[in-house]
Amino acid sequence: MAETFYLSNIVPQNYENNAGFWNRLEMYCRDLTKRFEDVWIITGPLVLPEVGADGKKTVSYKVIGKDDVAVPTHLFKLILAQRKGSPSETLAVGAFVVPNRPIGFDHPLTEFQVSLVELERMSGLTFFPKVDRTRVPLQNLCNLDSCKLLSSKEFNLYIATRKVGSAPNPHKLDKAMSELKEAGIAPDSYLLNLYAKKKKEFESREVKDNSRGN
Repeated sequence: MAETFYLSNIVPQNYENNAGFWNRLEMYCRDLTKRFEDVWIITGPLVLPEVGADGKKTVSYKVIGKDDVAVPTHLFKLILAQRKGSPSETLAVGAFVVPNRPIGFDHPLTEFQVSLVELERMSGLTFFPKVDRTRVPLQNLCNLDSCKLLSSKEFNLYIATRKVGSAPNPHKLDKAMSELKEAGIAPDSYLLNLYAKKKKEFESREVKDNSRGN
């Protein structure tokens, strides 16, 4: 994983997209490993044309920084999932082209689904060339699986759980819980137990610090 953290291997992405819709898409991809034996994922940038008021297509994109780094208009994620078993193995594919902008919870993942052929045309790339598509027909991932992303409530609960688990002090711990309450979301039993455990750890640490001071 460390080998992927190079500037040559990343592209500028809208923060709200990265922390929101794209984050939920990545969570869905990780969850696929529970339902399929093998999962291959390819992600990359796209610069796609837009249709203007005159009906003509133009390609334009922003550049940032002193070196004019190109900001893609879209990002794609291609998923190939394999499930082995009788009578034969199953190969499912899901190709998604997502605009590089904030996307709300009212947009399902299927809204951004394209065919593998369309993605290859958009990108100019040939994906999984060694897969014999005539021998093992590729099924639509969203028909075989749900392609359902976390809802707003589920996502906020997940984020709150991560914040509570990594809280460095009691203030951050209580802040995570108060933010969840302000959003009108009730914590589940797992989060409540985690909060109680972290609270106890901080209290125990405070007692030890006080005893050392005395």
